Amino acid sequence: MAVPLPFDGLKVVDISWVLVGPTTAKYLADHGATVVRVEAATPLDILRTAGPFKDGVPGPDRSQFFGEFNTSKLGLCLDLKNPAGLDIAKRLISWADVFIESFTPGTVDSLGIGYETARQLNPSIVMASTCLMGQTGPAAAFSGYGFHAASIAGFYETTGWPDLAPDGPWVAYTDGVSPRILAATIMAALDHRRRTGQGQHIDASQLEMSLHFLSPQIMDYSANGRNVTRNGNRSQYFAPQGAYPCAGDDQWCTIAVETSEQWEALLLAMGSPVWAEDERFGSTQGRLDNHDTIDQHIGQWTKDQDPKALMQLLLSHGVPAGVVQRSSDLESDPQLAHRNYFRHLEHQEMGTVPYAGHQFRIKGYDSGPRFPAPVLGQHNEQVLREVLGMTDDEVTEAVIAEAIM
Repeated sequence: MAVPLPFDGLKVVDISWVLVGPTTAKYLADHGATVVRVEAATPLDILRTAGPFKDGVPGPDRSQFFGEFNTSKLGLCLDLKNPAGLDIAKRLISWADVFIESFTPGTVDSLGIGYETARQLNPSIVMASTCLMGQTGPAAAFSGYGFHAASIAGFYETTGWPDLAPDGPWVAYTDGVSPRILAATIMAALDHRRRTGQGQHIDASQLEMSLHFLSPQIMDYSANGRNVTRNGNRSQYFAPQGAYPCAGDDQWCTIAVETSEQWEALLLAMGSPVWAEDERFGSTQGRLDNHDTIDQHIGQWTKDQDPKALMQLLLSHGVPAGVVQRSSDLESDPQLAHRNYFRHLEHQEMGTVPYAGHQFRIKGYDSGPRFPAPVLGQHNEQVLREVLGMTDDEVTEAVIAEAIM
């Protein structure tokens, strides 16, 4: 007998695109919600135009970048600028418990499906609007991607090396972290609705959500007036810390010493080298002041060693360490394999491909993608007939009106 999933029975219409909205909806979909992903053929979701593509062959239904963030969803291809398409969108909003959109502020209002319309159609709807800067204020119209919000938030000033231009965290950072907060906010709104019957309109600024991850730096400035800037892989408080070269082509192992005990353990793993007897290295402050010298010695020791073997050696001595892995390494990582992290699902266009699971396990059921991301318009008939209960004549009229793409 199948175990009920946490969001069984929850109904979601997802008309967002790119990353934040779709990833948020994916949380709900993977854990049991019925999520209808509304897309247009023109313009395509940007992720459908970006690789990696299966077998290196481009195509809107061959992008695993899109696939990763749209698992367990039903795909509906709809023209929201077409009156007949807009009518179908309104029927979806009337059906749904949750409505997610991620366009520039004012866009859904101009289409005729903003919050005021949504709550008239469905008074208890929980609507989430996510954009870079929020729905109001002087910067509300600022459009772009997570790269831009991460820059404005301050991540680019704190990520990189002091002698180089700002580098920033990898990929569009606020797109990656904001869904974690938005999904939890939607869950809270659903709990509020369960208790009160009241819906909500969530104004989710990616800038503001991401600032949670700069809390220590913001507190440091507020309390001490200290600005944090780029410091490479190093810490303000502990040393040595960094990524050290290993044997092979561009192979590295990270080491992060935070206590005197870990420093002594590192030296023991290194064979108690003579250079470490220098009294300058006897305290945390001394190691911070002489980080370059220590790095040179550690790098000389690591450069001829296999990174995985080095990691295991250091871990066995109680020293925090980790091999720097590529995506190809992750797919064969024994820990991820043990936890069944990657799920191989049969995609209509790409065949069997691996999908990432979730970074947590919940006792009692198997958390993970339930089925692969849809090809463009894959579930048009299913959504119109089974989800919305449209008749044959209504579906035919929508097709003739070119509302269905």
